Amino acid sequence: MATRPKVRFVCQQCGHESAKWLGRCPACESWNSLVEERVMASGPVPRGVSTANLPVAVTEITCGSTTRFSTGLGELDRVLGGGVVPGSLVLVGGDPGIGKSTLLLQAADRVARSHGTVLYVSGEESVEQVRMRAERLQALHPSLFLAAESGMESVTGFIAGMEPGLVIIDSIQTMYLPDLPSAPGSVGQVRECAARLLHVAKGQNIPVVLVGHVTKEGNLAGPRVLEHMVDTVLYFEGERHHAFRILRAVKNRFGSTNEIGVFEMSDGGLREVANPSEVFLAQRPLGATGSVVVASMEGTRPVLLEVQALVAGNAYNNPRRLVTGLDWNRALLMVAVLDKRIGLNLGGCDVYLNVAGGVRAEEPALDLGICLAIASSLKNRPVDQFTTVIGEVGLTGEVRAVSQLEARVKEAAKLGFKRCVVPRNNSKQPFQQGGMTVFPVGSLEDALEVSFGG
Repeated sequence: MATRPKVRFVCQQCGHESAKWLGRCPACESWNSLVEERVMASGPVPRGVSTANLPVAVTEITCGSTTRFSTGLGELDRVLGGGVVPGSLVLVGGDPGIGKSTLLLQAADRVARSHGTVLYVSGEESVEQVRMRAERLQALHPSLFLAAESGMESVTGFIAGMEPGLVIIDSIQTMYLPDLPSAPGSVGQVRECAARLLHVAKGQNIPVVLVGHVTKEGNLAGPRVLEHMVDTVLYFEGERHHAFRILRAVKNRFGSTNEIGVFEMSDGGLREVANPSEVFLAQRPLGATGSVVVASMEGTRPVLLEVQALVAGNAYNNPRRLVTGLDWNRALLMVAVLDKRIGLNLGGCDVYLNVAGGVRAEEPALDLGICLAIASSLKNRPVDQFTTVIGEVGLTGEVRAVSQLEARVKEAAKLGFKRCVVPRNNSKQPFQQGGMTVFPVGSLEDALEVSFGG
C-alpha cells in the first residue's frame, strides 16, 4: 500500500505552520488563511551559502577597493547606503501602481550604461509590454536584457549563462518551483524561490533586487522570513493623487535605515528631487492661519515641511480629530497639552491636521509646529511666513532639545527664512545664522509669545 503523503497547513499571511486546518491563524489571528501544502522530502536543493566555505579569521578577509556601485539614481543610492553592494539581496515593496517597476527599470538602464549587463525578469508582463514602458522612460540600452519568465529553474539558468552585473525580479510572488505543489505566491513558493535567489546572490556575488507585493494593510505579502532573508528592505510610498514618492529603508545591513529618497512622478518616469524642502513649500499660501513650517530630519537630510491645522467649532458632544501625515497619538497629546497647560479650549472643537504634499513625518521635533499651527487656527492669527519652528513638547508644556539642530537651522536659512524658534536646551542665547535670527524658548508658552507676541 502506497504511503500517504504528509501535509501541513500554512498561513498565507504570516507563514505559521499547523498540523491541522484551523479557521483562524493562532499567530496573526487572520481568518481562513491556512492552506494545505504537501511536505516535500529533503533533497539537494541549496538553501544558502555552500557549506564548503570554511571559517576564516575576520582579520584575514580582504575587501575590494570598489565594494559598491552606483545605480545612476542618487536618491536610490542614498537610501541603499551609497550604492549597490555586490552579492546583496534587496527587497522593494509598495502599493500597486506606486512606481516600483518604473523605478527599477530606470535604475536598470543606468546600471547597464555604466556597469555592464543587467537582467530584468518580469513574471507579470511580456517582453513587448516591458519594452513599451522602457521606450517611455528612454531606458533602451543593448546591455539591458529582458525576460518574461516565472519558472525559477529557468531564471537561475539565465543568470548562470549570462553572469549579469545586476538582476531584477519583478516580482517574487510570481516566481515558482515546479517541485512544490503549491501555487505561485504561496508562502512555500515565495520562501523557496527567495532561498534560491539568495544562494545565487551570495554564491555568484551578483546583486539581486526583488519586487514584493503588499497586502491591503500595507505589509509585504508572503512569509515574514522573506524580510529576514534579504539584506535590505525598501518601501516605496506616496499618495496616488500626489506626484511625490518617498523611498524608505526599513532594514539595511549595509547602511542607515533613516535615509529617504524623494522622487516626483512625471510623464517621462520618476524624477529625482534634489531639494525636497523647496518643492514641499512651493505652494504654501502666504499669511494663512494654521500654517507653520517645521524643520524635520530624515536621516542626515534636513527637510522643511508645512504643517497645517484647522480648528472648527462642533455643535455636537463628540469633537473630531482627523490627522493626515502625522502620528495620530502624538497629535492627540499636543491637543491635550494645549488644552491643559495653555488653557486653549479645544474640548468642543474639531481639530484637523495635515502635512502638505502628501508626505508622512512622525519625528518628535514636529511637536512645536503642531502646537503653533493649532493655536494659530484657533486664534485666527497667522504665524509669520518667514518663521520656522523646531522642538519636542513634553506633557508639562516644556520644549525639549532635538538632535542635529545645526543642520536644520542651516536648511531654513538657506531657503530664506528670517526667524527660527528652537529649544533653549539646544541654545541658551539668541544668535544669527545666515541672516536668520534664532530664538531659544524653554516652554510652549514662551514659543507662543515669540510667535504671536502675546
